[in-house]
Amino acid sequence: MITLPLILISLSVALNVQLWLSDTQGLPKVRLLQAALQEQQNENAQLEERNQALAAEVSNLKEGVAAIEELARTELGMIRKDETFFRVLESPPPALSVTRE
Repeated sequence: MITLPLILISLSVALNVQLWLSDTQGLPKVRLLQAALQEQQNENAQLEERNQALAAEVSNLKEGVAAIEELARTELGMIRKDETFFRVLESPPPALSVTRE
């Protein structure tokens, strides 16, 4: 009669040890999944911010003439008819001469 409770207790202990300490299941797996979930949530938040910025830019391009003009100037290099475009080039630094002695 003592053997049945002893068997049940040892079986319960063995299952709990496997549940809590096993690499494929248990606490280590839960911790890995929680870390992966947190990383995915961070990435989703960054992508959501990016999507909002892109949506604002699209809305601005659809509604605003100033945004279209700015984009044409910066991306396509366009200028107005009455404007003069000056391009300032930096001169390269003078070459260092190497003397051999």
